[in-house]
Amino acid sequence: MKIALGQINPVVGDVSGNTDKIIDFIGRAGEQGADLIVFGELAIMGYPPKDLLLKPQFTKQSAAALERIAAKTGRVDALVGFAAANPDGRGRAIYNAAALLSNGRIASVHYKSLLPTYDVFDESRYFEPGRQVSVGQCGDRKIGISICEDLWSDQIFTGRALYHANPIDALVEAGAELLINASASPFEIDKHEVRESLFGHQVAKHGVGLVFCNQVGGNDELIFDGASCVFGTDGRVIARAKAFQEDLLVVDLDHPAANRIEPYPDRIGRLFEAVVLGTRDYVSKCGFTDVVIGVSGGIDSALTAAIAVAALGAKAVHGLFMPSSYTSTVSTAGAEQLAANLDIPLQVIEIEAVNSAFQRQLAPHFAGRPADVSEENVQARIRGTLLMAVSNKFGWLVLATGNKSELSVGYCTLYGDMAGGLAVIGDVPKTMVYELAEYVNRRAGRAMIPGETIERMPTAELRANQTDQDALPPYDVLDRILHAYIEQDRSIDQIAADGFDRSLVAEVIGMVDRNEYKRKQAAPVLKVTGRAFGSGRRLPIAARYEPPGD
Repeated sequence: MKIALGQINPVVGDVSGNTDKIIDFIGRAGEQGADLIVFGELAIMGYPPKDLLLKPQFTKQSAAALERIAAKTGRVDALVGFAAANPDGRGRAIYNAAALLSNGRIASVHYKSLLPTYDVFDESRYFEPGRQVSVGQCGDRKIGISICEDLWSDQIFTGRALYHANPIDALVEAGAELLINASASPFEIDKHEVRESLFGHQVAKHGVGLVFCNQVGGNDELIFDGASCVFGTDGRVIARAKAFQEDLLVVDLDHPAANRIEPYPDRIGRLFEAVVLGTRDYVSKCGFTDVVIGVSGGIDSALTAAIAVAALGAKAVHGLFMPSSYTSTVSTAGAEQLAANLDIPLQVIEIEAVNSAFQRQLAPHFAGRPADVSEENVQARIRGTLLMAVSNKFGWLVLATGNKSELSVGYCTLYGDMAGGLAVIGDVPKTMVYELAEYVNRRAGRAMIPGETIERMPTAELRANQTDQDALPPYDVLDRILHAYIEQDRSIDQIAADGFDRSLVAEVIGMVDRNEYKRKQAAPVLKVTGRAFGSGRRLPIAARYEPPGD
């Protein structure tokens, strides 16, 4: 039996375009002798469609598209994800479903049983859970069809049963001879190994092979890495599709040694590929062709520009350098060298005259009060205004350049350096920013990001002789505290027990909690860690929660 994995990059809501792509992949799979082609979760609609699912006409479009796709089957069967109407008068109006299409018709429909509501997921808002599983038939083989989260319930592996049922156990008990999972599993930097280990464990436990087809591409803050794969009955990967790009992988289940196994990038390589893909798809799927970046001579804007060039090409990336009286010659040289290395245009707009005018207007109102961040942040907000003006005039999307460390503690300016349509590295800690910058240069075989930019002490340059460490602990210390608090939900005492000064831990946590209001107004952040700012971290703004010591 030959099974094709149709690893496609759908556009959310583009039912017509996604359907055309699905039909094209079905044809190509048939040409390669496939008996069945599998697509990802909600492939017709794109994942996640969010509140588009509340529009009845959208789900009707999905059902009509499924019929159109079914008519194209015959030579090859297809498993396609869509939203199915719930004919019962109770519960949610639709199911998250996958239809097995054969010989021009819908042979069977299978519903997702486990609806995740953690992290970025909120599927119970839209879908009725499938109450029982059923096996499908492909040729003379019984196939157990599941959808994404259905494959993640394994108490032995995870240490805790997240759900009260395991659909995979039920499918095997129902006689499934092959397991198939249609998925949209978002990227996280350390998720690939966990995913394949968990799936392999499930397969080996039952002695039944598994076909896992994942979505690829960026949709809003989520990035899907693809890397669809097939497991033999012993739990080992016998085929894997490419990561971070569309792919059609045809797998011969009877001759596993002949199948293609694409490598998965190393930790920093996969992070780079993820943010490049996320940037490219966000820009293009939102209808933009070009981007503009406030290039400062610092490492964050340099890395953002390098990612944008890798995603869109140099001709689509525009730099805007906005020096003030505090801008050093090192920054000026770094911005100019970066633009030359990346081959992007660099426009220069001096902001000193504008800043002086602001300060003169504010002086009578600030009389008697010492200068502080109020005056400093005027500069950042002038830059934000200029970036948005250029964006409006030329139709270029502004890419915000702040990193996760800064967003965490509020070391950023609302309507200033936070201005933009997408925060490319907003989920990348500062220490990892440096790793990515070094990777960019290794990948290019030359210093795309100037060495002086990487080596210099980080600074916002909003006052004389300013450095980030005037207000923050060293980033290698800060990032470890932030990881423990934000991604692991550890207490002050638990974090301090790792060797950190307790008062410093309490101070950092206080900064994180106080600045929730800023993050709620930030540009969408490309998610690459276990917990990113955005839809996966939902904390109140108006609150008086004091974290206990332990």
